[in-house]
Amino acid sequence: MNELDYTQLKHRCDPNQFSFATTKELEPSATVFGQDRGVKAFDFGLQVKLRGYNIYMAGTSGTGKTTYAKASATKLALTESTPKDWCYVYNFKAPREPLALSFVAGDGSAFQKDMSELVALIKVEVKRAFADEDYHKQKSNINRMFEAKKEEFLEKMNQDAAEFDFLVKSQGGGVYFLPVVEGKPIGEEEYEELTDAEKERIEENSQGIQENVAGLLRDIKDLDRETKKQMERLEYKIGMLALGGPITEIQERYSAYPEAMTYLQELQEDVLEHLSFFYEEEESSEDDMTQLLPMMHKKPQEDITLNYRVNLLVDNSKTKGAPVVESYNPTAFHLAGEVEYDTEYGNLITDFMKIKGGLLHKANGGYLIVQAQDVLSNPLAWETLRRVIKTKEIQMDGMREQVGIAIAPTLKPQSIPVDVKVIMVGNNGYYELLREYDEEFDKFFKVKVDFDYEMPRTSENVEKICGFIKGFVERENTLDFDVSAICKVVEESSRLVERQNKMSTKLNYLVEILGESITWATIAGAEVVSKEHVERALFEKKERLCLYQEKLEELYDDDVILMDVSGSQVGQINGLAVLDLGNHAFGIPSRITATTCIGQSGIVNIEKEAQMSGQTHDKGVQIVAGYLGQTYAQEFPLSLSCRVCFEQNYNGIDGDSASSTELYCILSSLSKLPIRQDLAVTGSVNQKGEIQAIGGVTLKIEGFFDLCAKRGLTGTQGVLIPKANVRDLMLEDRVIDAVKEGKFHIYAISHLEEGIALLMGKDAGVLQEDGTYPKDTVHGMVLECLRKFYQVGTSN
Repeated sequence: MNELDYTQLKHRCDPNQFSFATTKELEPSATVFGQDRGVKAFDFGLQVKLRGYNIYMAGTSGTGKTTYAKASATKLALTESTPKDWCYVYNFKAPREPLALSFVAGDGSAFQKDMSELVALIKVEVKRAFADEDYHKQKSNINRMFEAKKEEFLEKMNQDAAEFDFLVKSQGGGVYFLPVVEGKPIGEEEYEELTDAEKERIEENSQGIQENVAGLLRDIKDLDRETKKQMERLEYKIGMLALGGPITEIQERYSAYPEAMTYLQELQEDVLEHLSFFYEEEESSEDDMTQLLPMMHKKPQEDITLNYRVNLLVDNSKTKGAPVVESYNPTAFHLAGEVEYDTEYGNLITDFMKIKGGLLHKANGGYLIVQAQDVLSNPLAWETLRRVIKTKEIQMDGMREQVGIAIAPTLKPQSIPVDVKVIMVGNNGYYELLREYDEEFDKFFKVKVDFDYEMPRTSENVEKICGFIKGFVERENTLDFDVSAICKVVEESSRLVERQNKMSTKLNYLVEILGESITWATIAGAEVVSKEHVERALFEKKERLCLYQEKLEELYDDDVILMDVSGSQVGQINGLAVLDLGNHAFGIPSRITATTCIGQSGIVNIEKEAQMSGQTHDKGVQIVAGYLGQTYAQEFPLSLSCRVCFEQNYNGIDGDSASSTELYCILSSLSKLPIRQDLAVTGSVNQKGEIQAIGGVTLKIEGFFDLCAKRGLTGTQGVLIPKANVRDLMLEDRVIDAVKEGKFHIYAISHLEEGIALLMGKDAGVLQEDGTYPKDTVHGMVLECLRKFYQVGTSN
């Protein structure tokens, strides 16, 4: 019998190991520790600049993954070069395809400002140039030359027309002929009063004059075209003189950017094509009807200078090093940006200034931190992210169509090249889901970083927890912790992972305990946080969450759920389980019964038949069947029908931690030996009868202890646990005190036969050379019962 001493039930933290009294004497340490493997992998992933070496950080929530990722990436980013600024500008050749221009950090915002000033300067200079007296003088000269030449042509045309009794009239830039009768030009009414002979003569003369002056008319049109060209050349020359200085100055300033130089050249040509916009006066008034009916107003002339604006998409002028962007809402639009729309007269309109940058634009040249859950919960977010990672460029066209929003007109902005390292944070479940869902996931995220949920309980890590607590105290500017409080926090950290030689890395849980302990210390008016304040915080936290546990305990108290904690029963045993509600878990004892009879059905798991059994529990039952066959069915087959049941179980059961418990119960039913009800059992068994480790051992022991304590401790009550679980014990002091006083017992066993002796008060028995067991042993009694079952079964 291996009964545990009370000193084995918990790894206490000795306050004497510390050389300080309170955290006031300490310096703060890193906010993430105990993650040597993860930190090493993450730091390596940051250093690799090759394609596809994005990082997936896997681990339990609250272990500091995001905190470390942001802190480490920010530290490295400060040593790296600041990425480019990006702008979108109007595309004069293809207006629906805005151009993307890149600049050295800071030059993008400067370019935007310079362009704004350039447009204002152009408006002034062009208007001034075309208001200049020299321009009007040259324009007048061209007009005079045109009018003089035109008069010569018209005079010659009049002479030719007079020979055919016609008069030439010039009006509105056109030329037409009037017939002359008796020395006077006639109109349409007078023409109708003429005789047919006179009309015929006029028609003949009309044909003649048109053939005669056709060449002169062509000369007038050529003169008109030539004059127009001269005017355009004059305007172009004046415009060039006005634009030359400002354009040349800005071109010199941005001569290092070929794309910007090309854009400025095209902008200059566009200004020269639309010079009239800058110097012509707008109409000053409208007619009465349009004033009465505003909807009939003439559409205002389009302001072409709007096309000369600069949409500064990414401004890194104030960025130090590479950017580190963190997002908790990575929708498709937030990632890749979008083109926004306005409404005008019921229509949707847009332009290049409506292009809005996304997270990937901001993080370009640096690091983007996203949560796997956020990416997978947003439609098309993963598809958008993987497309950018795969193509290494951001394409904004078609985004709305992808999400089922059809909008016209659409823009197709020029794609922007991307060099960003994506850091995705999540658990292993999301990692496996992405690998299963996307066959190229491993190509995109070649570095997996595992953050452990536990760390060794070494003196070094204990010191780091002390520094962590000090850092929390400084950040929150609150009370310090003394060594007794720190010891309690360390012990709670070990209890959380159920290992005496480990501590939890779920630092957010520790932060909760620290914050609540400080609150209780403040309420008590203490000057420093001590052990009792931490204990109060843990107690009150449990009290807030244990409503369901209390309701369940009432059912035990009122004997609604039947449970014996004294006496002995055949085919009945107390098993142990853990009920996990997510934010609160606790141990609950459960009665397990077994009935046996002659038959061929073998072991029937009633929970399975009722579809209330999980796969692992089903496996445990099959292992029990294997043990029975291995131990008792070497000379004859089993003729056994056995029913095993978790009594009053309505929520289902899973896990194999009750397999040894079920086996004890079956052996009791077959041997007719009663099982002690003052002992509860947990432990998995293999087909060789070896007891294997299980989870939740601390909570299971406390669950049975609390039930026994309520009904009165007899001094014989206790729990059987696997020997392999001794290292996992972090029991509360109330249980440890009862064990110390001999009121409660905990037995650690490694083989089924040890449990048989404790539970049934009789040796299990050793297999003899003839293949039988001594009759006065448990194995002997079971074998004899099974032999009778076989003989009866075959005789019938």
